[in-house]
Amino acid sequence: MSISPSSDNSSFNDSISKFFRKLLAMVADLRLAIVLLLAIALFSISGTVIEQNQGLSYYQENYPENPALWGFFTWKLLLNLGFDHVYTTWWYVSILVLFGTSLIACTFRRQLPALKAAQIWKYYRQPREFNKLALSAELSVNGLAEIKESLTKKGYKIHQDNDSLYAQKGIIGRVGPIIVHIGMIVILLGAIWGAFTGFFAQEMIAEGETFTIKNFIEAGALTNLKKPQDFSVKVKDFRIDYSPQGAVDQFYSDLSIIDQEGKELDKKTIFVNQPLRYKGVTFYQTSWSISGVKVQLNNSPIFQLPMAELDTKGKGRIWGTWIPTNPDMSNGVSLITKDLQGTMFIYDMSGQLVGATRPGMPVEVNGVNLKVLDLIGSTGLQIKADPGVPIVYLGFALLMVGVVMSYVSFSQVWVLEKDDSTFIGGKTNRAQVTFEREIFTMIDSL
Repeated sequence: MSISPSSDNSSFNDSISKFFRKLLAMVADLRLAIVLLLAIALFSISGTVIEQNQGLSYYQENYPENPALWGFFTWKLLLNLGFDHVYTTWWYVSILVLFGTSLIACTFRRQLPALKAAQIWKYYRQPREFNKLALSAELSVNGLAEIKESLTKKGYKIHQDNDSLYAQKGIIGRVGPIIVHIGMIVILLGAIWGAFTGFFAQEMIAEGETFTIKNFIEAGALTNLKKPQDFSVKVKDFRIDYSPQGAVDQFYSDLSIIDQEGKELDKKTIFVNQPLRYKGVTFYQTSWSISGVKVQLNNSPIFQLPMAELDTKGKGRIWGTWIPTNPDMSNGVSLITKDLQGTMFIYDMSGQLVGATRPGMPVEVNGVNLKVLDLIGSTGLQIKADPGVPIVYLGFALLMVGVVMSYVSFSQVWVLEKDDSTFIGGKTNRAQVTFEREIFTMIDSL
């Protein structure tokens, strides 16, 4: 006895077919979709609670090993799991892809067949066929014409064959869930596309300087194709508004977008919550600093010295620099300030306070006349690009339209006129009371 190769191939193909059907059924399972949606929501919340894309020192300070948060959650675990950049981790993107696959499978396995079934109908030609409807009635009058007229007024689409009639309305309600699924899939595609093609950068730029985006904190795998290289940004002006108590109230940056020939393409004064957007790149005002000071000794030329922010162990922000008062740099003073408008304090090389000054006010130190002409501020910019945002917006628009469409009731009515009697029945997928009221109104009118 021998077994033909064709039989083996057929059995193998049947096994493969059964496996894929089971896999499709599992992926399209509503319970799996709910679990994945909860996982996406949970990890998205974690990305909101945990500051993203910060430096190592930030996580070491806020998530120390001793004592560990909840007894086990430390900065090492946080970084190893990728919770410092949740939205671009392989496991978060994998969940999005799996959830999108589940939605697609559910659409083709459930929603499209339901729409197709709604478009398939037949006439009821026997009174007993009305018994299977939850709402039906037998009238001892010939009322097919009157019912047809009433259904037409109520917006039903009528199909009639002699004494049998079929009517339906609200087929858009069957399309709504499909649009909802498409909208959610588009949102997921936009999120994934943004993760692979977007970037996040930070720059600290002194007033008057021009820069191109270089300090990328995070970039997707395909970001090299999207990095802006055809324009630069100039910080034309930086200024701070102070409250009457001397605290920083608001800070502003006048930015100009400049092409390679130096032509201004766009400009805007940005401040907190008022960014500049250009070619999909958004420039946010996030911080400020003091980058330098212009000083003059006696009648010497004006020269500029850099200023650095000093470590105060969390007790406030101050900046300082060292100013030489001898040509051979054997002697000098330290200049300390806390803002762009306040008093600047001068210390000698032994650390003793020897004087205070304000911009434009000369002071004598070490036998020379020291004048601070200006403090140069620098603006801290957070720069983001997410090409997936328009796709996400489109997905949300489709989602909202689909939700509204889903609330439309899909109603069906069958009518049969036979032997001086009229049989009427129908069903709907929602708004049952309203549908029953429509049917009873037509019955009462007869």
